[in-house]
Amino acid sequence: MLSSFYVKEHVKEALKEDIGFGDITTENLACDNDYLKGELNTRSEGILCGSEVFKTVYSTLSDEIKIKFYFKDGDKIKKGDKIADIEGPAKYLLMGERVALNYIQRMSGIATETGKYQAAIGDYPAKIVDTRKTTPNFRAFEKYSVKVGGGALHRFNLSDCAMIKDNHIRLAGSITNAVKKLRENISHAHKIEVECDTLEQVKEALTTDVDIIMLDNMDIETMKRACQMINHQAVVEASGNVKLDTVREIASTGVDIISSSAIVAKAPTLDLALDM
Repeated sequence: MLSSFYVKEHVKEALKEDIGFGDITTENLACDNDYLKGELNTRSEGILCGSEVFKTVYSTLSDEIKIKFYFKDGDKIKKGDKIADIEGPAKYLLMGERVALNYIQRMSGIATETGKYQAAIGDYPAKIVDTRKTTPNFRAFEKYSVKVGGGALHRFNLSDCAMIKDNHIRLAGSITNAVKKLRENISHAHKIEVECDTLEQVKEALTTDVDIIMLDNMDIETMKRACQMINHQAVVEASGNVKLDTVREIASTGVDIISSSAIVAKAPTLDLALDM
């Protein structure tokens, strides 16, 4: 999901943004032979994510920096754990500190939040998945973090899957018209998903042989009835009002996947610190 060339280019742009025309603090305090050692420590419990990106920040700045991680992405970490040792020229360790932490804290926070939702689902077969409500130009990192946290992935972008939402239905005139037109024009490799607000829409969607039916903002009893109607004729997705305290009940209705923007958009960063 995160190819090295993509990460390197993204990191370069992040460093350009942060360093600007030069780190006027560090470059006027550090001599070329100043050397620092440090530890990446965690101050809270969670799931680690972004270790390779963290390394890439520093390898982009200097090939003299050495980093040794004691955990890998997906590992559970607890308050007080030493995550990694780092050493190298003081100038570059200090210059890259904020960018490196921004990546690993944000990614670990998303992985941790996703893990909480999937754990709340418990023994139901449903999977928590993400949405396209992501940070612009950071989507690949956020989706990678969802996967590391134990979640599954929705479409990466608008070209992955045809999703017919309420405004598309208004545009086409009906679900039937929308599906028909899409089937005539898209590749055989693309799936079609329809967003349904009512049981009547679910019934219509089933007559069009769609691949995925999204139950949007339905209450629990209506979702149960919808799943019974669909009866495995399509993948069933639940969306809307998905919270940590509601996700298990939603899973109990029989849906296959539960999509939520909260695992990304509302995930707090994990409290990590680079102590020199």
